[in-house]
Amino acid sequence: MTAQYGEDRRIADTGGRTLAGNAVERLPSGRVNGVPTERVPRAAVHEVLLRLLGKHRQLAFDVAAVAIAALDVWLRVVPEAERYNYVLSIISVAAVALRRRFPFLVVLITVPGFLAGWAQLAAMIALGTLARRKLLSTQTYIGAGLVWFSRFFLWPVEDFVELGWKTHVHDAIYGCLVAGMPIAIGLLAHAREELSARIAELAASRERERMLHAHAVRADERARLAREMHDVVSHQVSLIAMQAGALRVAAADPNAKQVAGTIRMLSTRTLDELRQLVSVLRTTSGDDSPQPRVEDLPQLVAGAGVPATLTVRGPVDDLPAPVSGAVYRTVQEALTNVRKHACGAPTSVLVVAEADVLRVEVRNEAPETSRDHGTLPSGGHGLVGLRERAALLDGEFEAGPTAGGGFAVRVTFPLVRSLDT
Repeated sequence: MTAQYGEDRRIADTGGRTLAGNAVERLPSGRVNGVPTERVPRAAVHEVLLRLLGKHRQLAFDVAAVAIAALDVWLRVVPEAERYNYVLSIISVAAVALRRRFPFLVVLITVPGFLAGWAQLAAMIALGTLARRKLLSTQTYIGAGLVWFSRFFLWPVEDFVELGWKTHVHDAIYGCLVAGMPIAIGLLAHAREELSARIAELAASRERERMLHAHAVRADERARLAREMHDVVSHQVSLIAMQAGALRVAAADPNAKQVAGTIRMLSTRTLDELRQLVSVLRTTSGDDSPQPRVEDLPQLVAGAGVPATLTVRGPVDDLPAPVSGAVYRTVQEALTNVRKHACGAPTSVLVVAEADVLRVEVRNEAPETSRDHGTLPSGGHGLVGLRERAALLDGEFEAGPTAGGGFAVRVTFPLVRSLDT
């Protein structure tokens, strides 16, 4: 863990990664996470060395265990020993290398080398590994009893019988220490592994909690924007609709009445679509209200405010809802751009449904006159939104000027999506 205990040491707020040791905070006193800055390079070198030795860590521990067991045997060899004392001790030392795969079997192999030889540390190491793997199981109790007996009993039997009762009591107590210490160390190592795993899980859960909190904040922000959009935009559009209605009633010119009626109709439709958009932003489970489809294109083209024609080829009644809605929004945005940038230009809308693909094309000719219709607000995000919508459905989007001075928008939606997508 990066954070240490102390008065002048703090934990950097990293949103869930503090326990993972990835946070580095510079304190005003010239410290990093409570450690003086001149010591950080040394710690970094230590971390690099640990990474390099991480893959061979178990092998290094196995070699060290065998070396310690062999050193213990070598230091305790007596010249008058029998051949079997050497053999049993060597077998015990060699068996230590297999203690990870066969912990209980290795304990059984090292006990004779401890009882009739000098392999005390080999038996203790094997018992510690058994306790770490099996905890306080039946095998651990059996191994502890055998190691205790090997320390309590003196080989050969004649030497054991000649010992006094005080020596037996002392050997029994010392045998408890010899058998208990490896078990305690093994249980401590297992508890440390469990604690490390729990800390890693806690760090991951804190990271997930941070992400969920971020999603909740974004959802609240979307709801706030939806409320503001509904309060501000709907109010202004409602005023436009009311003024258009009043103008339609008061105007004497038939053309003015028609224009006022068109303005009122478009304002009412804008309010309806705004309510749908607000409902989508304010709900968390999606909007179940009916969405516009390809079947609604005739009404959209008729009220576009520009001379437009609609041609639909092929079956479009059973299109997937996302594709059908995307076609409607594509045509709607393209007609809006025509009104903004080429008002009065003849426009053609073509929808072709084939077996596995749906093509949509909105093409307008060059405006016949260069009248100034005023600058309409435009954020420049319409075509970008169409491109993103097409990409979500694995479609292809093209938009650009035509040879005759007009503009064309082409979108292709696949009707059969592969399983890989």
